[in-house]
Amino acid sequence: MDILLAVLPALFWGSIVLFNVKLGGSPYHQILGTTIGALLLSVVLYFFVRPELTGFIFLIGFLSGVFWSLGQTFQLKSIHAIGVSRTMPISTGAQLVSTSLFGVIVFGEWNTSRSVILGILALLLIIGGAILTSKRAKGEEEDEASRGAFRKGLVFLAISTVGYLVYVVIARLFGVDGWTALFPQAVGMVAGGLILTVKYKPYDMYTIKNIIPGVIWATGNMFLFISQPRVGVATSFSLSQMGIVISTLGGIFILGEKKTKGQLVSVGIGIVLIVIAGFLLGYTKS
Repeated sequence: MDILLAVLPALFWGSIVLFNVKLGGSPYHQILGTTIGALLLSVVLYFFVRPELTGFIFLIGFLSGVFWSLGQTFQLKSIHAIGVSRTMPISTGAQLVSTSLFGVIVFGEWNTSRSVILGILALLLIIGGAILTSKRAKGEEEDEASRGAFRKGLVFLAISTVGYLVYVVIARLFGVDGWTALFPQAVGMVAGGLILTVKYKPYDMYTIKNIIPGVIWATGNMFLFISQPRVGVATSFSLSQMGIVISTLGGIFILGEKKTKGQLVSVGIGIVLIVIAGFLLGYTKS
């Protein structure tokens, strides 16, 4: 039962972008609707958990949420440029690499020979996995528009990774736990969503529809917090990386993103490598 709880965040988070794409709208409709949905559930959870909030804690949670919005917006922009099945493995890999390196440099992690070996091996697996999942079909020639879209997608993912990195590490830097940060974080997410979308005025039915992925995201967050004391941070972190399987394969088989047989094999191997890397990184923390 505990392991099932620990797998639920991956199930919920891995399906978010599939819902976003299926529900339609631009990245700006999608991010604003998602943040509103996350806030709605976070308000409900706040009255159950009743965390002790100070002005400082609220500020840290708020800033974390703003940067999540930045990361999620540019991930969605990348999806619109190059598709879910190409974006998500690269995005997940970049997040794992950046947060791991930050942990090593700032928090002094990987302080044993075992953790160094596992960590380096994990980073190599992530790089290999990302290359495999973005591989073109044999003999395929991409036109300039396709190459331009891929370059644009990589730029979007670089910005997205910075946003996600700050979102993850800022609470840890100041010792704010997840349950306490949940509500102010959701407020920051909405504020970030409004700032990033105000120019585009995405105030219509598409935004309302995309409230659903926000509720799904917050539900995944809730199950992560519930599972951590039951199975440990390392195991819950590792299992949460399995969301990449759902999002990537969902992009191919649910959203209909075309792949040749050779690409499907490459994508499958790449996903496995990144999932293994997630587990290895989890065990560097144990």
